[in-house]
Amino acid sequence: MASGFPAQKQETQPGIQHVMNPTPQFSDPNYKPSNKLHGKVALVTGGDSGIGQAVCYCYALEGASVAFTYVKGREDKDADETLSLLHEVKTREAKEPIMIATDLGFEENCKRVIEEVVNAFGRIDVLVNCAAEQHEASIEDIDEARLERVFRTNIFSQFFLAKYALKHMKEGSSIINTTSVVAYAGNSSLLEYTSTKGAIVSFTRGLALQLAPKGIRVNGVAPGPVWTPLITASFSEEAIKQFGSETPMKRAAQPVEMAPSYVFLACNHCSSYYTGQIFHPNGGLIVNA
Repeated sequence: MASGFPAQKQETQPGIQHVMNPTPQFSDPNYKPSNKLHGKVALVTGGDSGIGQAVCYCYALEGASVAFTYVKGREDKDADETLSLLHEVKTREAKEPIMIATDLGFEENCKRVIEEVVNAFGRIDVLVNCAAEQHEASIEDIDEARLERVFRTNIFSQFFLAKYALKHMKEGSSIINTTSVVAYAGNSSLLEYTSTKGAIVSFTRGLALQLAPKGIRVNGVAPGPVWTPLITASFSEEAIKQFGSETPMKRAAQPVEMAPSYVFLACNHCSSYYTGQIFHPNGGLIVNA
């Protein structure tokens, strides 16, 4: 795979996947499912596109009943396409997938999402926090409203969803939080985003300690550069052309390359002794974990 992508730019967040060139890859014909999540119920935030879509797809292949969230209006087409894909690949025993439109930055909305999933599926076995936003700016240009907005989307949502999901989770359940390589390496132009991703690492480690006595595992994934709508909605055309070239592999990842980490961490018989850990699928970037 070559580094860089054709110049393109989306002016509004959240980004839209179906207009990207090339379309991010959510599946791999070489992926062989083996019922790792048979009978499980999974909620994936931001599941309409990018990493979230790839996670939803692999979870469905592995036998899970899947629910995902998206932003109404901007992400309707991406969400509809993802729901259709999940219908196609769900296993016979899994329940029909559902999509939930919401703004996850507010506690009441997170509570409602959990209630909708439980009403549809009866419980939650796996919570994947994947929704995020980012903006390029110097610190002088960041105002209070946008700082709060980014923190609400990226970290407040993870607190609130975990808070309300817990009462519907049991021993063997799993919470998987999406952080980023920038939590470790920093990023000079994504200051708010980098700060929230650092907070997610600490949140993951603290919550893992709190929930270990209940047998609920909490881990995280810290992707490197991945070709998703978040990228085209936040970076310049010139940056897009070079995106991923800074890694030792000299390319960005596709979303499907992130999904196996989430499958492993969701599967209790694969990762029963993992909690408080962060996985680093980042193309060889060295981080001080």
